[in-house]
Amino acid sequence: MARDYYGILGVDQEATEQEIKKAYRKLARKYHPDVNPSEEAAEKFAEIAAAQEVLLDPQKRAIVDRGGDPMEAGGGMGGGAGFGGGLGDIFEAFFGGGGGARQPRSRVQPGNDALLRTSITLDEAFAGVKKDVTVDTAVLCEKCHGTGSKTESKPVTCGTCGGAGQVQEMQQSFLGNVMTTRECPTCHGYGEVIQDPCTQCAGDGRVRATRDLVVNIPAGINSGMRIRMASQGEVGHGGGPAGDLYVEVQVEPHPVFVRENNDLHLRLTVPMYDAALGTQLSVDNLAGERTTIDVPGGTQPGDTIHLPGEGMPRLRAEGAGDMIAHVQVTVPTALSNDERATLEDLRDGCPDNAEVHVESNAHGDGFFSRMRDKFRR
Repeated sequence: MARDYYGILGVDQEATEQEIKKAYRKLARKYHPDVNPSEEAAEKFAEIAAAQEVLLDPQKRAIVDRGGDPMEAGGGMGGGAGFGGGLGDIFEAFFGGGGGARQPRSRVQPGNDALLRTSITLDEAFAGVKKDVTVDTAVLCEKCHGTGSKTESKPVTCGTCGGAGQVQEMQQSFLGNVMTTRECPTCHGYGEVIQDPCTQCAGDGRVRATRDLVVNIPAGINSGMRIRMASQGEVGHGGGPAGDLYVEVQVEPHPVFVRENNDLHLRLTVPMYDAALGTQLSVDNLAGERTTIDVPGGTQPGDTIHLPGEGMPRLRAEGAGDMIAHVQVTVPTALSNDERATLEDLRDGCPDNAEVHVESNAHGDGFFSRMRDKFRR
């Protein structure tokens, strides 16, 4: 079976070159021999280095995407006697050469990361919240403790392949008898077998189970952000170390506020007389308190009122964004006789009259100037 180079680095098949390099650097800091001198870490470092080499090479990556393994004999053909691995692989494929035979796979494999999505309200994003979530992943088998054995005994060398993890077969072809190599059907490439498989996990060392977890969601989080919960992902084959769990947060829409980065926007509907004379409004903010908004006299339609520090808290930082009120001035459509008389008296005493607007600069910054310039292009 071809190795999962994407899984080794923990990236998906659509990962960019930058994402692959970033994943490699993250793992290298953990498994580099200068940091972790253990033999297991050295093997892991060699594995991730090979994965980066393959996925950064367009030709080798294409082989992986076709289901093959460019680091093995015949990788470009997805298995069998292919010619994608160089002259040595050709000789091995046809004549069974032993120098390039791959090593058996380790039964203990690291687990994959898992992704979970959860929704919170904007109020919860403002204050931070502990969220109960349910995750369905592979967990360590409690019956065999990950050994895969009913009696927790160690695996024994495979009698079919002698521990090589692969077997050779003679096949007829147009070239005559051809020696081919394939994964051992008995041990599935591990080179060893469990004599008494666990009845609960069938020798895999893990089972699927539903778990309840509590996610600490910090104040200021935004939609699309992910929270990493180390070692809460999938347990690996053979009871290998678990991957990480990523919880992706989606913030639900709010009936009053619209969030933009750390700012909170809201809309005020102000009658024209309040816009002219000035007024005050109050709104329930996300902290559960009342915020007073002063609308100054002479406010025009489309004006904005800024309230510094009344927005969303900055994620894991000091301070907060702003609250920004957008003013919509309303004009009454039905007037009583007294209201009409009052407005007529106001109009008679006002020096301003309705007029056609004339821009002094034909190439100014006004709305109609921009429209005029657009149609001249």
